[in-house]
Amino acid sequence: MTDFATPVPPEIEQPRAPLAETTEMFLHNHAAVAGLIVLVLVVLAAIFGPSLYGVDPYEMVWAPFTPPGSEGYLLGTDYLGRDLLAGILAGARVSLTIGMAAAIMSVFIGITIGAVAGFFRGWVEEVLMRVTEFFQVLPTLLFSMVIVSLFGASLPVITVAIGLVSWTAVARITRAEFMRIRELEYVMAARASGAGNFKLIFRVVLPNALPPIIVQAALMVGTAILFEAGLSFLGLTDPNVVSWGQIIGSNRPYILDANYTVTLPGLAIFVTVLAISLVGDGLNDALNPRLRAR
Repeated sequence: MTDFATPVPPEIEQPRAPLAETTEMFLHNHAAVAGLIVLVLVVLAAIFGPSLYGVDPYEMVWAPFTPPGSEGYLLGTDYLGRDLLAGILAGARVSLTIGMAAAIMSVFIGITIGAVAGFFRGWVEEVLMRVTEFFQVLPTLLFSMVIVSLFGASLPVITVAIGLVSWTAVARITRAEFMRIRELEYVMAARASGAGNFKLIFRVVLPNALPPIIVQAALMVGTAILFEAGLSFLGLTDPNVVSWGQIIGSNRPYILDANYTVTLPGLAIFVTVLAISLVGDGLNDALNPRLRAR
């Protein structure tokens, strides 16, 4: 006679892919490895660059619009005579922080709504999916502009604004994964062993639904960086904080006179977002069981 009080073995409860196999699959993707190397260099520059370079990004050090390489300034100076390299190094820290914080917020909201909707189904799913569709059809940039305009152009408000408009994709992916996984045999076995809804959601279903969510979360960091740059370009940013978007936004009136003041921080955004996208594609290939089986 089967004892339904006996816990389900871990290998049945959570049949996730081995870490070694996933890592090997990722390392075989040369584009993803290159993106990871570039991303690590950007993160190291953001962490240690301002201290090693030692130039205050807010200080007017020379004449405005000094071309790159002139007077000892590698990337030149901006419209106020501030060192552009110091600004890009300091801005890397702010832009990456905004990207990470906004992505974490979006993932948290998306997982919560998607998990509840996909697990409980019925009227709960209907209500939550209608809310998701409402946010999905809103013009995201316009909605974030309204939030920043109402509550002020500070970095916390910008981060919250980006997080509030970016969670719908995560919610839909999470819902789809929960709807698929909740009917599998190991979930039924865990339910039969007496596991409650909370344990089923967070210890059984969610760990196995994470691969596509991780990929989406990685890509959302790049999206958040682009969002911040867009808001800054429109003047909706904190003028007292240096970020890549703020450098572009403050120098945009002079783009025809000194295009490097916009091009160089824009190139930093391009390289970083491209690296994040390559890493995201590599994670998608490594975490996809169908691709691992090839």
